[in-house]
Amino acid sequence: MKLGINLGYWGAGMDADNLAVAQEADRLGYAVCWAAEAYGSDAPTVLSWVAAQTERIDVGSAIFQIPARTPAMTAMTAATLDSLSGGRFRLGLGVSGPQVSEGWYGVKFDKPLARTREYVEIVRKAMTRERLSYEGQHWTLPLPGGPGKPLKLTVHPQRSHIPLYIAAIGPKNLTQTGEIADGALLIFPSADHLEETAVAHIRAGREKAGKTLEGFDVCPTLPLAVGADKDVSALADTFRPYTALYVGGMGSRKQNFYNQLARRMGYEKEATEIQDKYLAGDKEGAAAAIPHQLIDQTTLLGSVERIADRMQAYAAAGVTTLTLAPAGFTLEERIASLRAGTEALERAGLA
Repeated sequence: MKLGINLGYWGAGMDADNLAVAQEADRLGYAVCWAAEAYGSDAPTVLSWVAAQTERIDVGSAIFQIPARTPAMTAMTAATLDSLSGGRFRLGLGVSGPQVSEGWYGVKFDKPLARTREYVEIVRKAMTRERLSYEGQHWTLPLPGGPGKPLKLTVHPQRSHIPLYIAAIGPKNLTQTGEIADGALLIFPSADHLEETAVAHIRAGREKAGKTLEGFDVCPTLPLAVGADKDVSALADTFRPYTALYVGGMGSRKQNFYNQLARRMGYEKEATEIQDKYLAGDKEGAAAAIPHQLIDQTTLLGSVERIADRMQAYAAAGVTTLTLAPAGFTLEERIASLRAGTEALERAGLA
């Protein structure tokens, strides 16, 4: 199992710190550095900045939002980043959510599975550098009856095949991801529930495509907080606002994928209470309603030894790249967490 680092969103006064974290992860041998986007900083700019100031670590989008770009634009960006980074780019895609898709991009959030499938097909075809033509339900290239003609990508990516990941949570999306992608980007993963909530669905998709899980990258992101085991409860409390935001307030009441995941993990009653309080404006009450066990199951908390034990559980559950999101109010704390991550991986016998 390899380690990754997730920088999250750029900005908020942490630009220099994020770059230093990426550079330290590069020095420590982390496999990949991911950057996210929502409706602030865009991921391609951040990744080009990081790639220019690192040497070995891959840079990946977690995620490029599908409603934000046409598939051909994404192919152009992926090819350019792969070329400029010397073959270190990983393309992560996702449909985002209804609030961002419709509120920020003005793109209707409908038929996300069909849109993702077509999007991936167009991106892959464009990346082969053959002339691009496509007839689908959501995209037709070139547009019929006009002056457009099939064109081909002029940029030569460093590699003939750029790894393509999809951010997936729901069972149908996970199955499709196993079928059409090279990896899955997971969030709120519990090693205890990973088989039934994710890996089994990915495996079904791989089998549908006539493949096995061999070579497929199961890549969850886990918040990390290092400390004494006696302080695990306090460490967990630092992630209550984060968990409440996703389980309670992300998306709409009917389309909150993270809330649905918590329910599939056995927290149906708690997920309802968290969402009710968050949507009513009681964010503190929503955070207080989160069971400690839910946070502990979906983060890495405590001593290096405890974290090493958890890493072994994730590896046994099928994780191939474990992406860390180290907590800390200072750069020194985040760097210390990065180093603890590599130490834990070594103690777990997984390095």
